[in-house]
Amino acid sequence: MYNWRTSARNGRRSLLHTGIGLLAVATVATGCSPAPSEADADRGDGSGSASTAYPLTVENCGRTVTVAAPPQRAVSLNQGSTEILLSLGLADRMVGTATWTDPVRANLAADNETVRRLADNKPSFEVVLDTEPDFVSASFGGTLGAGGVADRDQFEQLGVPTYLSPTDCDGKNDDSVNADGNRTEPLTMESVYKEIRELAAIFDVRERGEAFVAELEDRYETAAGAIEATDVTLAFWFADTSTPYVAGCCGSSGIIAASVGAENVFADTTNEWPQVSWESVLDRDPTALVLGDLSRRSIEGDALDSKIAFLESNPVTQRLSAVRNKRYIVVNGADMNPSIRTVDGIEKVADALRRWNLGS
Repeated sequence: MYNWRTSARNGRRSLLHTGIGLLAVATVATGCSPAPSEADADRGDGSGSASTAYPLTVENCGRTVTVAAPPQRAVSLNQGSTEILLSLGLADRMVGTATWTDPVRANLAADNETVRRLADNKPSFEVVLDTEPDFVSASFGGTLGAGGVADRDQFEQLGVPTYLSPTDCDGKNDDSVNADGNRTEPLTMESVYKEIRELAAIFDVRERGEAFVAELEDRYETAAGAIEATDVTLAFWFADTSTPYVAGCCGSSGIIAASVGAENVFADTTNEWPQVSWESVLDRDPTALVLGDLSRRSIEGDALDSKIAFLESNPVTQRLSAVRNKRYIVVNGADMNPSIRTVDGIEKVADALRRWNLGS
């Protein structure tokens, strides 16, 4: 574990002092102010007043997170979290991003260029601390947890509040958080909207958060209302040609399938990304395949062209109806993760099914 107190670098010491100062401010403010009313407490979800009262306390993935003031030096450790902060117009308050799976969304590219990328994948704890962050967010507990950049306690011991996306906690048991494990209940877009509202409250840009949620809701309703594909079955292939990772019932892909009225052929498993055999895919013979075009190149089947080449040459997959009819729906890897990109995935799937006249 990185030992902050033995560091000889003044920049790192200043972060510790800043963290202690923030905690002191929070303590003083809490001690000198009247107890927050029930209405004030409710504002942690982004509803109510357009202005945040600090210190702000948010219940986040089993932790109580207190933010003493609007963050000015934020680091986001996953693309999903980064794209929310950029969408809220917070590039000028970000000092680092990391763990990218795809190019940034086109409408966010200009703002993204102004924010330092600490690493394409996971940065070290030391690299993150060198930015002197006053807030750290992440989309996955595997990034902000054991085996990731650092455990949340390591940041919070330095007075740096952390925030983990509710999409990686809601509907999961304790054993499945921080991993692609089982969900106890299907994910919904409400978890994404909750993340937007809570981050908007933390940064004191609630009105921007509400406007962004309204935009996503409108896009969702428009795409979902364009088609009702009740007789269509889908399989969502993320990666790996030997034993493919496909989507189970209850993650982002479940939202996508349900929104267009289609059925995920692996909806009988609650595992978020089970590995299956190609024979089992053939047994279920989906109408169309949703293929993730991943920017990473770590294993066979990451890139779209390698997926299609495999499907059209393998003696088992050649027999799939979707392959014979070339019914491939291409999405980004990020579209298959619970995030604002889930709506992008809905739009792409709905558009493809409509073009093929599959559904009403």
